[in-house]
Amino acid sequence: MVEEEIRKMKKLSYQIVTGRWFMIFASCLIMSVSGATYMFGLYSNEVKSSLGYDQSTLNLISFFKDLGANLGIFSGLINELTPPWVILSIGAAMNFFGYFMVWLSVTGHVAIPHVWQMCLYFYIGANSQSFANTGALVTCVKSFPRSRGSVIGLLKGYVGLSGAIFTQLYHAFYDDDSKALILLIGYLPAVISFLFLPTVRILDIVPQRKELRVFYKLLYISLGVAAFLMLLIVLQNRLSFNRVQYIVDGIFVLLLLLLPLVVVFREELNILKNHHNNINDASSSSSGFKVVTQVPSPANELSQLESQSQVVAISHGETSCLSNIFKPPSRGEDYTILQALFSIDMLILFIATTFGVGGTLTALDNLGQIGKSLGYPKKSLTTFVSLVSIWNYLGRASSGFASEVFLKKYKFPRPLMLSLVMLLSCVGHLLIALGIPNSLYFASVIIGFCFGAIWPLMFAIISEIFGLKYYSTLYNFGAVASPVGSFILNVKVTGSLYDKEALKQLEMKGLERKVGQDLTCLGVQCYRLPFFIITASTLVACLVSFILVLRTRE
Repeated sequence: MVEEEIRKMKKLSYQIVTGRWFMIFASCLIMSVSGATYMFGLYSNEVKSSLGYDQSTLNLISFFKDLGANLGIFSGLINELTPPWVILSIGAAMNFFGYFMVWLSVTGHVAIPHVWQMCLYFYIGANSQSFANTGALVTCVKSFPRSRGSVIGLLKGYVGLSGAIFTQLYHAFYDDDSKALILLIGYLPAVISFLFLPTVRILDIVPQRKELRVFYKLLYISLGVAAFLMLLIVLQNRLSFNRVQYIVDGIFVLLLLLLPLVVVFREELNILKNHHNNINDASSSSSGFKVVTQVPSPANELSQLESQSQVVAISHGETSCLSNIFKPPSRGEDYTILQALFSIDMLILFIATTFGVGGTLTALDNLGQIGKSLGYPKKSLTTFVSLVSIWNYLGRASSGFASEVFLKKYKFPRPLMLSLVMLLSCVGHLLIALGIPNSLYFASVIIGFCFGAIWPLMFAIISEIFGLKYYSTLYNFGAVASPVGSFILNVKVTGSLYDKEALKQLEMKGLERKVGQDLTCLGVQCYRLPFFIITASTLVACLVSFILVLRTRE
């Protein structure tokens, strides 16, 4: 009897660890530590002061960070040829190397590197994020194609939460040492990715009636994590926490991150029970006659359609991929990579993302300097980053799930929702430009929400228009637009105008900038003109994305 129970427990454990829902749980954990690029504002002042940079140099480094985080074409192409564990391994190694070298540079363990070296370190460290996204998120979308909006919203939501999660863990591990945060960013994502290498893999498509309900349960748990983190942010901003309290908070955060295991256990147990019941039903009915009406499953229908399309392709003869670049299939069918890249729809998405996401990225990367220039205390800077993280999550989760519901129930198109989100982000940019007292808290909420909401919408739109066959490559190409916008709006516009104003303030005081001295600007005027320009560019992005609404209205 005891041996039978042990055998059942082993079978259940194997079912859980190799099951579909445990892969979703593992992917959620990987995503929850893959948003280090959104915390740049928390330690950017340390980088700037310890290495003696002006704002233009710091913004140039942040551009390479954004470029690395979004230039996932290489990870997409590698993913077309290799299993997910290869992508996750490469990403983990790059993450550790890049941020570890940044930490050595900032703490003075190595000689002060050249600017191009710091740009390279940040690029390598941040580029690991695209490998984690490709390895985990794309794999889950291909394994759950019927719930792609929910999958993207849930996993991208955890990426948005990662800033607040990292903040709590960093306080628990290192108290208030912001340089140590860079070290934590270096090793924690690498450890978690290596831990779940065998778990994340492409599974056969097995449609389940209650699939969406399970995703909603996981969403509710993530909402609980977000609510708890939000409560901590409010309390920590009003009260003074000691080291022990931070450690207790960190333990609670870790427990909440492990809570989805309860859902995973129940679902895998139900799958195992149903499997046993089906076997028993089959054995009990084997002695009698049974009329079976075969109904093809969606997975079988999909394989039949694929085989039919292959027969059609063979009957028409082989054609060069270059000859079909400007002859794309109908929207929703599988485009080739070149057909998608040269399509007008992709051009519209690229322009809208360049100026829409580029503005929000500029706000996130400069959040620490914006707070400092407006006179907010250092304690508030942690609050801003955490608020952005929480609302980044809410934007990702709500746009992913809500767009799925709105599309199915009300035929409300995702491109229209994308236009409305970009319009809302203009409010946050205007609040920064005007510099109204305490308005940066509201601006952090709005910009964090809009930045998060844009990504699931854009990635779902790409999968709907161009198909899933080359999704891992096209998904990453769509993300390349945001660092292009960051370079234009962050480096060329915001950084240059900030330094110009800072030099003007030094001249008014009759001082000259010393060699190796960081360049600091104080006052509302530091970011007023840049964010008026960013607001105008975001409005242009909103109008451009509305063209896609008209083109895809059917």
